[in-house]
Amino acid sequence: MSTTEKKGLDLKSLEPVPSEFSKEVLARFAVEVAKYPNEQKQSAVMACLSIVQQINGFVDASDELFLSKYLDMSPMAVHEVSTFYNMYNLEPLGKFKINVCTNLPCQLRGGLNALEYLCKKLDAAVGETTKDGLFTLQPGECMGACADAPVLLVNDRNMCSFMSMEKIDQLIDGLKHVAVKGDQA
Repeated sequence: MSTTEKKGLDLKSLEPVPSEFSKEVLARFAVEVAKYPNEQKQSAVMACLSIVQQINGFVDASDELFLSKYLDMSPMAVHEVSTFYNMYNLEPLGKFKINVCTNLPCQLRGGLNALEYLCKKLDAAVGETTKDGLFTLQPGECMGACADAPVLLVNDRNMCSFMSMEKIDQLIDGLKHVAVKGDQA
């Protein structure tokens, strides 16, 4: 009898249960998988992870387990992809994730100042979510727009360039307006 059995621990209960997805989401996965030969369907893992994140706002262990079965991959292989790229959130974040490029070219053009300004304006530290749950602030790696610095990326989709303090204020006010409008709909 193993030590865990003696202590009455059921290790199976600690394993994640695969997520379940709607027919619509499964159809989106199928579109991505169809882009590759059947023996290379694992190549759709990044697209499928992105779909999960669009639906849930983050990717958790049960989502990774589902995709590992769906794409015929090991759970660890899916986890390696989701943890390698910073575009996948592994825990719930604010409604708006703001990544600020802090690589050297952006730092030389105010990137770090922009991040510090956002932290002060939103009363949140780097890596934290604001108390109202609207914003999560993160430093980001190169976004390929050094000439447009400082650069912010909102929700991994919308790049904002030449972000002065005034433009940051406008962005935050606009996002707050979108959040309020969305909550009233």
